[in-house]
Amino acid sequence: MNFQTKLLLISFFITIVLAIIIIPILKKLKVGQMERDDGPESHLKKQGTPTMGGIIMMISMTICAIGTYLYYMYIGNNQVANNLIPMVILSIGFGIIGFIDDFKKLNKKNTEGLKPSYKMLGLLIISVAYIILIINGTKIETQTYIPFFKLYIDIPIYLYIPFAVLVILGTTNAVNLTDGIDGLSSSVCAIIITCLTVIGIIFDIKEVVIFGSIIIGTTLGFLMFNLHPAKVFMGDTGSLFLGGVISVLALYLKMPLLLIIIALIPIFETLSVILQVAYFKKTGNRIFKMAPLHHHFELSGWKESKIVIVFSLITLVLCIVGLKAI
Repeated sequence: MNFQTKLLLISFFITIVLAIIIIPILKKLKVGQMERDDGPESHLKKQGTPTMGGIIMMISMTICAIGTYLYYMYIGNNQVANNLIPMVILSIGFGIIGFIDDFKKLNKKNTEGLKPSYKMLGLLIISVAYIILIINGTKIETQTYIPFFKLYIDIPIYLYIPFAVLVILGTTNAVNLTDGIDGLSSSVCAIIITCLTVIGIIFDIKEVVIFGSIIIGTTLGFLMFNLHPAKVFMGDTGSLFLGGVISVLALYLKMPLLLIIIALIPIFETLSVILQVAYFKKTGNRIFKMAPLHHHFELSGWKESKIVIVFSLITLVLCIVGLKAI
């Protein structure tokens, strides 16, 4: 059993243990989900289910990342150890912003949370800091891989920074919108992160394989408690955390454009909201029964478990296509 497989299993079991400990604490603290008044009626029964479960994933990832860092420093592979730091920092940073957002929602007893401008500013600052860090600190070049054409293009630094920021913010927002029914976001993200980790294996980028393995185990462990009927929700804490992870891995691999293929479900979720709002403002009518897209299928009679299975299978197929495109 190689080191990465052990990491995956360790993070999986650590997450399960943490969930068993933390979920009752969240219940005791009455950290319950606040459902939207305009959301699907079936979701009202979920009111009060513990949320902010993303902290379970964050703590598990941090424990495993610190252990891995110390291990690689001990064996003298300082480069791999140090290259893990930017990935961990951005992921935790995004998770913290999500945590603040969730906390404000619970504190105010509504679904508004952190002001969008403040949230975006926080994400923007962390994104720019990460990009500068990986360019200067880890010497990652600004080359970007073009899927199917199988070539790299050089992007000038003054264009790469805003492009990379757009990738990070777009990815986190898309994952955030995908998190709307039990197990959907965690399932889809687990598959996407697995795909990116496999690419890391193909190109022998150890830090990507290590970090990806930790996150896969963490996400699958959390999924055990997030599947329908969910015992805990990830909240913005978890969705921003996972969105950060996906964008971190894609940029580190120099393959952010691959997300257009493998992350098509989160992209469609985002587009459904944009189209719904734009069409409603113009005509007063709706394209979908409700946005994001998963709610449309839910109101069309699909059960939550069916939506999760179908969206996950679509993501799996898209990831296979993505692997063929590299």
